[in-house]
Amino acid sequence: MGQPWASGNAERSPARLPLVFTTLWVAAVVLELAYVLVLGPGPPPLGPLARALQLALAAFQLLNLLGNVGLFLRSDPSIRGVMLAGRGLGQGWAFCYQCQSQVPPRSGHCSACRVCILRRDHHCRLLGRCVGFHNYRHFLCLLLHASGVLLHVSVLLGPALSALLRAHAPLHTAALLLLPWLMLLTGRVSLAQFALAFVMDTCVAGALLCGAGLLFHGMLLLRGQTTWEWARGQHSYDLGARHNLQAALGPRWALVWLWPFLASPLPGDGITFQTTADVGLLVS
Repeated sequence: MGQPWASGNAERSPARLPLVFTTLWVAAVVLELAYVLVLGPGPPPLGPLARALQLALAAFQLLNLLGNVGLFLRSDPSIRGVMLAGRGLGQGWAFCYQCQSQVPPRSGHCSACRVCILRRDHHCRLLGRCVGFHNYRHFLCLLLHASGVLLHVSVLLGPALSALLRAHAPLHTAALLLLPWLMLLTGRVSLAQFALAFVMDTCVAGALLCGAGLLFHGMLLLRGQTTWEWARGQHSYDLGARHNLQAALGPRWALVWLWPFLASPLPGDGITFQTTADVGLLVS
């Protein structure tokens, strides 16, 4: 029957190397952004009210982004410490030989985290942790506010980049946007111009990536699917858009996007899930 809960066979912490690389990348972008704003072209001229609104929006976005990152990393979506014995073994359950434990439906083993994950969606390479039942809300909010922060920075630096591009020939500007490192190493641009182009490239690409991820997972959220279930065309847990939102985000699903620390307890336990067949039986 396996053990009643996940044992110490699995590592207790996820791989830290992806998180270190992501932190270094973010630090490099922040330092180059500071260089652009302080020593480079600088921010666009704004009136007192517009500047106050910019600062308030930036603070709101950063607090949400950092809060969701912290809660995402602190929330453990794995089966560690979860009582599994006597919870309907054999009804869609499987045995994981790596964890030496029975695991419930919608769960799966992650080779990177070295443990099974409740309602496993996928492994986030940038943060080095799986996305599962307990941290799916924070992952979605992270995508939303990361897109907002990156778009905000792009808008903030837009006038400076526009002035820089107008001052050079089209071929020069295209090379600067596509190959900023090569332009810097060959001495074709100054350090401030390189920093501006690099930050803009990073922010635009990151905003597009996070936005695409948010749209994709928003579709899965409304359908009540995980990425694994979507890839295999499974719709067993689609109970309607509103119920799917409540199951993944809690009763305050419309407000959790605004503040990461807002209490919105999930209605389930990550072990048993209502299916469309169950709803059909109740209706009939």
